[in-house]
Amino acid sequence: MTPTRLSPRCHHRADPDCQPITAHAYSFSKFDARFLSPEYNPSTRTDEGLFLMRSICQLKFLAWLGLVGLVSLTSIAHAQSYPVRPIKAIVPYAAGGFSDQASRVIAEAMSRNLGQNIVIENRAGGGGRIGSEAVSKMTPDGYQLLMTTNGTKTYMAVVEKSLSYDPVNDFTPISLVGKYGLLMVVNPSVPAKNLPEFLAYARDAKTKGKINYASSGMGSGLHFAGELFNAMGKTDMVHVPYKGSGPGMQDVLAGVCQVIFDGAAKPQIDADKVRLIGTTSSVRDPRYPDIPTLSEGGLTGYDLTYWVGIFAPKGLPPEIQARLNASVKTALAEPDVQRKLNGMGMTLVGSTPEQMVQEIRTETAKLRQIAAQIPGGVN
Repeated sequence: MTPTRLSPRCHHRADPDCQPITAHAYSFSKFDARFLSPEYNPSTRTDEGLFLMRSICQLKFLAWLGLVGLVSLTSIAHAQSYPVRPIKAIVPYAAGGFSDQASRVIAEAMSRNLGQNIVIENRAGGGGRIGSEAVSKMTPDGYQLLMTTNGTKTYMAVVEKSLSYDPVNDFTPISLVGKYGLLMVVNPSVPAKNLPEFLAYARDAKTKGKINYASSGMGSGLHFAGELFNAMGKTDMVHVPYKGSGPGMQDVLAGVCQVIFDGAAKPQIDADKVRLIGTTSSVRDPRYPDIPTLSEGGLTGYDLTYWVGIFAPKGLPPEIQARLNASVKTALAEPDVQRKLNGMGMTLVGSTPEQMVQEIRTETAKLRQIAAQIPGGVN
């Protein structure tokens, strides 16, 4: 094929000599060596060189468009097909506690609407920091999630000075599931039927410093609740940390510890295995409307609310984040899920990711103010 000469003015489309640049407009075989030669000077380019440079630019642009389109289509297809295998959800506390029970209820419902099982893995220790840190380092592909409480987000951010992860920036927020207050319960051997009686008992010289309270770990929300109680109630309860509220409750039942602040204590209360003293939140637990809050009972201003939320590692594709957020809201709309979680004393939320981040920031600021009022801090 004889090379087609392009007019020097071929960039003007009105020029009758202008030839459209097509795959057959030039025979590359006759100039490859010349234009690849070290002696070739682009400043003295011919029409052939001009055509080559334009063609290369067009090919690069088309290749870039193709790559962008391929990535976009791949992301959309991935989100539409997600999930294609079971999902692992880390609960950073021992089995049997409030967060574990609530997580299993929501995970079961999400499994139904996602079409894949969500498998709970309890990775306890460090008040929840061990499991949380592990998730922060996992692959953000939607197959590793964190189902946790604000203990590992806001309370630990205030208490732990060398936290190994950023509660906000190292995770992708999915949704806040629901809020609840802790139930302060005591072993039946404690001769107190209400908060005023307990405060008198705990302040007595014979028992001061001899009452143990269990928590789900150093720096956890339960730990914070106990230290705030000590500060406001002028008591000296001794902190005994566990890997979750479940093991802590077992030692309260056994008499090793006398007190625990536990959102999942209803079965033990109803079975008269522990005695309810009050609730940590500003409103009474609807399951026990006759039991005053700690603030109403004598510790005016005592108000700690807790929540369960779902996160993924940092960098989760927005399409999968949206898919999981929709799954949570669908699950919370199920009457059976509402019955179970409401039965645990939880007020259901189902937030957007943005609302969840704002909740963390606002609550952390509030807790820092509270912690500053605790002599010696929370330790």
